Amino acid sequence: MPATLGLAAVALAVTSVATGQPASLRSEIARAVAGTTRTPANVARDRYRHPTETLTFFGVKPTDTVVELIPGGGWYTEILAPYVAQRGTYYAAGGMAKGLDGVKKLQAANPAVYNKVKLAAFPAGAGEPTVPAGSADVVLTFRNVHNLRFAGVDRTKAAFAEMFRMLKPGGTLGIVEHRLPENRDSAAEEKSGYMKTSSVIAFAEKAGFKLAGTSEVNANPKDTADWPEGVWTLPPTYRLKDVDREKYAAIGESDRMTLKFVKPRR
Repeated sequence: MPATLGLAAVALAVTSVATGQPASLRSEIARAVAGTTRTPANVARDRYRHPTETLTFFGVKPTDTVVELIPGGGWYTEILAPYVAQRGTYYAAGGMAKGLDGVKKLQAANPAVYNKVKLAAFPAGAGEPTVPAGSADVVLTFRNVHNLRFAGVDRTKAAFAEMFRMLKPGGTLGIVEHRLPENRDSAAEEKSGYMKTSSVIAFAEKAGFKLAGTSEVNANPKDTADWPEGVWTLPPTYRLKDVDREKYAAIGESDRMTLKFVKPRR
C-alpha cells in the first residue's frame, strides 16, 4: 500500500491542494528548469523530483529572497540561483566546513552564473555568516529533515527555530522529505531516512509555523519504505550496488511528502 497522508490529525489540519499559482509563475519556473547550464545528470532526475511543479506549489518568485538549507551537491542550486539572480537573492545555507562544497564547486566552475550566490552557515557557529533575521521570503529544504532526527540525535527544535527566524512574517517554508507510512514504528525515523508526515508537521508547528498546504506531486506509490538499507536502497544511491538493481530502478526514487508552511504575520 502506498504511503499516504491518511492520518486523521493531518487530514483535519489541511486538505491537499493544487498549486493555486498563476500560469505565468509556472512558466518562469519552467524556463529556469530548462536552463542550459544545468548538469545533464541532474536533469535526468527531473522525472522523480518534479522541480517545476514543486517550486510552483511553493510559490517561489524570481523577486524572492530564497534560502535553501543543506543544498548538498547543488541540484536545486542549478535552478534557483539563475532564477532569482537578476531580481532576487539566493542563499545556500549549510555546514561551512564541508556542507557547501557542492555549491562552491558550481561557483568555481561557472562564476558567471553563480557569483551572486550567498553562503551562510546552518546551523551557525560563533562568528559564522548567517541569513539575516526576517529577511527571507522562502526557506526550502529537500530531503533533509531526516538528517535532523537521526541515530537518536534530535536537532529539529533548534533547526526549525532557525528557519522561523530567517523568514519574514508571511514567508513560506517548503519541505520535501522521504515519507514513512503513519502506521510504522516511529523508531524507523532514526535509521531509515524516512519520516512520518505527522512528525514533520509537528516539528514545524512547534516552531510557530502554520501548515498551508500539501501536494502529492512527489509521491511514488511503488515505494513501500521498508528496504534493507532504508531509502538509500533506491536510486540514486543504490547502496546494495548490483543486488536487485533492476528491481529498485523500476521502483524509482522515494515516495515523498511535499509540505508548505507559512510564518504567521502576527
